[in-house]
Amino acid sequence: MGKVVEKVGVKREEGWLYYLDKKGDVARVNMKRAGKPYRKKIQTVAKVGLKRYTANIDKKGNICEAKMVRGKKKAKKKK
Repeated sequence: MGKVVEKVGVKREEGWLYYLDKKGDVARVNMKRAGKPYRKKIQTVAKVGLKRYTANIDKKGNICEAKMVRGKKKAKKKK
């Protein structure tokens, strides 16, 4: 994974999608599942106020820096 930027320690629950919102805080939303009613209810879990850059939340609930992928090189075809 990447380098830990901020130790938050968010306890993750099943059925929720965790992400960084526009303000740089950790937020969560219900996952959409087949056959179940879907309510888009966004909740702020932890206020961090992180500056905007590519980051993700790891299994321990900490914010990690993610390496940006900018296109893949195409493999040459063999004849």
